[in-house]
Amino acid sequence: MIRAAKTYVKYIDATSRLVGKVVMYLIFVMMGILLYDTISRTVFGKPNIWAVELTQFIMAAYYLLGGGFTLLIGGHVRMDLFYSRWSKKGKVIADIITFIPLFIYMIILLWGGIQGIQYAIEFKQVTYSAWGPQVTPIKFFMVAGLALMFLQIISELIKDIADLKGENLRAEEQS
Repeated sequence: MIRAAKTYVKYIDATSRLVGKVVMYLIFVMMGILLYDTISRTVFGKPNIWAVELTQFIMAAYYLLGGGFTLLIGGHVRMDLFYSRWSKKGKVIADIITFIPLFIYMIILLWGGIQGIQYAIEFKQVTYSAWGPQVTPIKFFMVAGLALMFLQIISELIKDIADLKGENLRAEEQS
Protein backbone atom coordinates (compact mmCIF):
# COMPACT_ATOMS: atom_id res chain seq x y z
CA MET A 1 0.00 0.00 0.00
CA ILE A 2 1.35 3.43 -0.83
CA ARG A 3 2.59 5.66 1.97
CA ALA A 4 -0.06 8.36 1.35
CA ALA A 5 -2.86 5.82 1.84
CA LYS A 6 -1.30 4.54 5.07
CA THR A 7 -0.89 8.11 6.34
CA TYR A 8 -4.49 8.94 5.38
CA VAL A 9 -5.80 5.90 7.27
CA LYS A 10 -3.68 6.70 10.31
CA TYR A 11 -4.83 10.32 10.61
CA ILE A 12 -8.49 9.82 9.71
CA ASP A 13 -8.77 6.88 12.12
CA ALA A 14 -7.11 8.95 14.86
CA THR A 15 -9.45 11.87 14.17
CA SER A 16 -12.54 9.65 14.21
CA ARG A 17 -11.38 8.03 17.44
CA LEU A 18 -10.70 11.40 19.11
CA VAL A 19 -13.98 12.98 18.00
CA GLY A 20 -15.93 9.87 19.00
CA LYS A 21 -14.39 9.74 22.45
CA VAL A 22 -15.05 13.44 23.04
CA VAL A 23 -18.59 13.40 21.63
CA MET A 24 -19.64 10.42 23.75
CA TYR A 25 -19.66 12.74 26.77
CA LEU A 26 -22.42 14.84 25.20
CA ILE A 27 -24.86 12.31 26.64
CA PHE A 28 -24.07 13.71 30.08
CA VAL A 29 -24.63 17.26 28.83
CA MET A 30 -28.05 16.20 27.55
CA MET A 31 -28.86 14.50 30.84
CA GLY A 32 -27.81 17.62 32.76
CA ILE A 33 -29.98 19.91 30.65
CA LEU A 34 -33.02 17.65 30.99
CA LEU A 35 -32.45 17.23 34.73
CA TYR A 36 -32.14 21.00 35.15
CA ASP A 37 -35.33 21.51 33.14
CA THR A 38 -37.22 18.90 35.15
CA ILE A 39 -36.18 20.37 38.50
CA SER A 40 -36.80 23.92 37.30
CA ARG A 41 -40.28 23.01 36.06
CA THR A 42 -41.48 20.70 38.84
CA VAL A 43 -39.79 22.12 41.93
CA PHE A 44 -39.69 25.84 41.13
CA GLY A 45 -42.58 26.06 38.65
CA LYS A 46 -40.36 27.76 36.08
CA PRO A 47 -40.33 25.86 32.78
CA ASN A 48 -37.66 26.58 30.18
CA ILE A 49 -38.54 27.14 26.55
CA TRP A 50 -35.09 26.06 25.36
CA ALA A 51 -34.22 22.82 27.16
CA VAL A 52 -35.88 20.18 25.00
CA GLU A 53 -34.90 21.82 21.71
CA LEU A 54 -31.30 22.30 22.82
CA THR A 55 -31.21 18.65 23.85
CA GLN A 56 -32.47 17.70 20.39
CA PHE A 57 -29.67 19.74 18.80
CA ILE A 58 -27.06 18.10 21.03
CA MET A 59 -28.49 14.67 20.22
CA ALA A 60 -28.15 15.37 16.50
CA ALA A 61 -24.51 16.40 17.00
CA TYR A 62 -23.92 13.35 19.21
CA TYR A 63 -25.38 11.02 16.62
CA LEU A 64 -23.72 12.47 13.54
CA LEU A 65 -20.31 13.32 14.98
CA GLY A 66 -20.11 9.81 16.42
CA GLY A 67 -20.81 8.15 13.07
CA GLY A 68 -17.19 7.99 11.95
CA PHE A 69 -16.08 6.44 15.23
CA THR A 70 -18.91 3.91 15.09
CA LEU A 71 -17.80 2.95 11.59
CA LEU A 72 -14.18 2.69 12.76
CA ILE A 73 -15.02 0.19 15.50
CA GLY A 74 -17.46 -1.77 13.32
CA GLY A 75 -20.51 -0.71 15.29
CA HIS A 76 -22.93 -0.09 12.42
CA VAL A 77 -25.61 -2.65 11.64
CA ARG A 78 -24.86 -5.34 9.08
CA MET A 79 -26.95 -8.15 7.67
CA ASP A 80 -25.29 -10.68 9.97
CA LEU A 81 -27.56 -13.47 8.81
CA PHE A 82 -25.27 -13.79 5.79
CA TYR A 83 -22.25 -11.64 6.62
CA SER A 84 -21.21 -13.55 9.73
CA ARG A 85 -21.03 -16.82 7.78
CA TRP A 86 -18.72 -15.50 5.09
CA SER A 87 -14.95 -15.86 5.05
CA LYS A 88 -12.80 -12.83 5.84
CA LYS A 89 -12.19 -12.34 2.11
CA GLY A 90 -15.93 -12.58 1.40
CA LYS A 91 -16.65 -9.96 4.05
CA VAL A 92 -14.02 -7.63 2.60
CA ILE A 93 -15.43 -8.04 -0.91
CA ALA A 94 -18.97 -7.35 0.37
CA ASP A 95 -17.71 -4.24 2.16
CA ILE A 96 -16.03 -2.99 -1.02
CA ILE A 97 -19.18 -3.60 -3.08
CA THR A 98 -21.38 -1.74 -0.57
CA PHE A 99 -18.91 1.14 -0.65
CA ILE A 100 -20.24 2.30 -4.02
CA PRO A 101 -23.86 3.05 -3.02
CA LEU A 102 -22.70 4.33 0.37
CA PHE A 103 -20.25 6.70 -1.32
CA ILE A 104 -23.01 8.08 -3.57
CA TYR A 105 -25.40 8.40 -0.62
CA MET A 106 -22.84 10.30 1.45
CA ILE A 107 -22.07 12.70 -1.41
CA ILE A 108 -25.79 13.48 -1.72
CA LEU A 109 -26.10 14.00 2.05
CA LEU A 110 -23.03 16.26 2.16
CA TRP A 111 -24.22 18.27 -0.82
CA GLY A 112 -27.65 18.75 0.77
CA GLY A 113 -26.10 19.59 4.12
CA ILE A 114 -23.82 22.24 2.63
CA GLN A 115 -26.76 23.77 0.79
CA GLY A 116 -28.69 23.72 4.08
CA ILE A 117 -25.90 25.65 5.80
CA GLN A 118 -25.80 28.20 2.97
CA TYR A 119 -29.56 28.68 3.21
CA ALA A 120 -29.45 28.99 7.00
CA ILE A 121 -26.72 31.63 6.81
CA GLU A 122 -28.28 33.59 3.96
CA PHE A 123 -31.76 33.76 5.48
CA LYS A 124 -30.73 33.66 9.17
CA GLN A 125 -32.92 30.57 9.53
CA VAL A 126 -34.41 29.91 12.97
CA THR A 127 -36.65 27.18 14.33
CA TYR A 128 -40.39 27.72 14.66
CA SER A 129 -40.38 27.23 18.42
CA ALA A 130 -40.97 29.89 21.06
CA TRP A 131 -37.21 29.93 21.70
CA GLY A 132 -36.40 30.32 17.99
CA PRO A 133 -32.63 29.71 17.92
CA GLN A 134 -30.63 29.98 14.72
CA VAL A 135 -30.06 26.59 13.10
CA THR A 136 -26.71 27.39 11.48
CA PRO A 137 -24.62 25.90 14.34
CA ILE A 138 -26.43 22.55 14.36
CA LYS A 139 -26.34 22.36 10.57
CA PHE A 140 -22.60 22.96 10.74
CA PHE A 141 -22.16 20.10 13.22
CA MET A 142 -24.33 17.87 11.06
CA VAL A 143 -22.19 18.52 7.98
CA ALA A 144 -18.98 18.11 10.02
CA GLY A 145 -20.23 14.72 11.22
CA LEU A 146 -21.20 13.66 7.71
CA ALA A 147 -17.82 14.81 6.37
CA LEU A 148 -15.96 12.86 9.05
CA MET A 149 -18.02 9.78 8.30
CA PHE A 150 -17.33 10.22 4.57
CA LEU A 151 -13.59 10.40 5.25
CA GLN A 152 -13.85 7.34 7.51
CA ILE A 153 -15.67 5.42 4.76
CA ILE A 154 -12.73 6.10 2.45
CA SER A 155 -10.35 4.95 5.20
CA GLU A 156 -12.33 1.72 5.56
CA LEU A 157 -12.19 1.18 1.79
CA ILE A 158 -8.41 1.62 1.81
CA LYS A 159 -8.15 -0.90 4.67
CA ASP A 160 -10.38 -3.35 2.80
CA ILE A 161 -8.24 -3.09 -0.33
CA ALA A 162 -5.13 -3.61 1.81
CA ASP A 163 -6.79 -6.69 3.36
CA LEU A 164 -7.34 -8.14 -0.12
CA LYS A 165 -3.65 -7.59 -0.86
CA GLY A 166 -2.67 -9.33 2.37
CA GLU A 167 -1.64 -6.17 4.22
CA ASN A 168 -3.07 -5.14 7.57
CA LEU A 169 -3.79 -1.45 8.15
CA ARG A 170 -6.29 -2.09 10.96
CA ALA A 171 -4.52 -1.02 14.13
CA GLU A 172 -6.41 -2.07 17.28
CA GLU A 173 -9.76 -0.70 16.08
CA GLN A 174 -11.91 -2.26 18.77
CA SER A 175 -11.22 0.39 21.44
